[in-house]
Amino acid sequence: MRCLGPGLRARRLFPPRYPPQPPGPRAPRLCSGLTGGAMDELLRRAVPPTPAYELREKTPAPAEAQCADFVSFYGGLGETAQRAELLSRLAQGFGVDHGQVAEQSAGVLQLRQQSREVAVLLQAEDRLRYALVPRYRGLFHHISKLDGGVRFLVQLRADLLEAQALKLVEGPHVREMNGVLKSMLSEWFSSGFLSLERVTWHSPCEVLQKISECEAVHPVKNWMDMKRRVGPYRRCYFFSHCSTPGEPLVVLHVALTDDISNNIQGIVKEDPPSETEERNRISAAVFYSISLTQQGLQGVELGTFLIKRVVKELQKEFPHLGAFSSLSPIPGFTKWLLGLLNVQGKEHGRNELFTDSECKEISEVTGDPVHESLKGFLSSGEWVKSEKLVQALQGPLMRLCAWYLYGEKHRGYALNPVANFHLQNGAMMWRINWMADSSLKGLTSSCGLMVNYRYYLEETGTNRITYLGSKNIKASEQVLSLVAQFQKNSKL
Repeated sequence: MRCLGPGLRARRLFPPRYPPQPPGPRAPRLCSGLTGGAMDELLRRAVPPTPAYELREKTPAPAEAQCADFVSFYGGLGETAQRAELLSRLAQGFGVDHGQVAEQSAGVLQLRQQSREVAVLLQAEDRLRYALVPRYRGLFHHISKLDGGVRFLVQLRADLLEAQALKLVEGPHVREMNGVLKSMLSEWFSSGFLSLERVTWHSPCEVLQKISECEAVHPVKNWMDMKRRVGPYRRCYFFSHCSTPGEPLVVLHVALTDDISNNIQGIVKEDPPSETEERNRISAAVFYSISLTQQGLQGVELGTFLIKRVVKELQKEFPHLGAFSSLSPIPGFTKWLLGLLNVQGKEHGRNELFTDSECKEISEVTGDPVHESLKGFLSSGEWVKSEKLVQALQGPLMRLCAWYLYGEKHRGYALNPVANFHLQNGAMMWRINWMADSSLKGLTSSCGLMVNYRYYLEETGTNRITYLGSKNIKASEQVLSLVAQFQKNSKL
């Protein structure tokens, strides 16, 4: 399962649509000889100046055409590098006035030393807050009021994230602008502005098409596959926004089962037990896929809100439902393991992953040294064709996977983005499942392993606070036992 924020994978469902430009002088058309001077001229016209503090509520909003000029200009930039250049100039040239910040900060400090009246100090602090608002925030605010403006800003942030990933833009100014835009989008896409919609086989054809196209975890193969995923013993929900009604932003697929599933093929490939749901056969809800459709909303807590809302919906429909869990992939596990094999393979004689008996058993099956043979087998997924090799690898891969999920950290939190997403939601790392995904994607990305993150509803609040505050992971006895095996038999 991929997360919202670092964990959810997004696919661009809809081509960018830019707000229509109101009547008036049109923005200059672009050509291959576009210069930085043309960009600077456009930005000087489009980005509203910051009014003096005393005039902040009396200054009229900039003409709509100014914001529309920026939108039209940006939409005419056909190359990623050109858009990155414009965004970089916007971030660096139209941010915070550091001179004003220093001046207002000094004023606040002086008032605190003079023990002035509280009202005077509070006004000085308000002046400081006002000075800390970057100029480009005003541009984003006014664009959001245009028809289609919010959609444009979502796409603009997607372009910014792409430019950062490609190293086309870097530096603190760009990171700061990304954070400001993310904060604004988080407000506009808060739960109060989102509508929960359920997808069934009787939903409009275009909605079913969009849902199938955006499935990023377990791709939909055909219409029969799609029918199975919205049919009996299955539920599919999505959030849409009031600015783009009917368009999925984040999609959640749920399997209604008699027990918490440990194999994805049983969910996405097998037909339901009957065409009519029998309520007494449903005792667990398994979240097996969650996909973000808009890259520009990465980091906005849509996935967390969606799971909470869906749990409430399912409890209304099935009051007896007692178990809620994910069945999640483990993206990055194979890559992490191959990295360790590569490092240790270069240091002849070094073996910190497998016991001596495991090395001997694996070598007898493959006929080659462990590190070299496993690099090839794990990269291609060919190892599953040998029953003996599957048996030989089960023990070591299970404990290595447990350590990867539980012990490998980034800034104190789980390195794996899917784990981090569910743990932040208050779930427990409940069960690691062997040969749970036999698809080529599952074998090559996570050695066929999957994990259940279980949501004990009465404990999610405490677990969330513990994880975010103390960075402690709530895990089951099975997971902790595998971690202990790793610490005993493997050394990193």
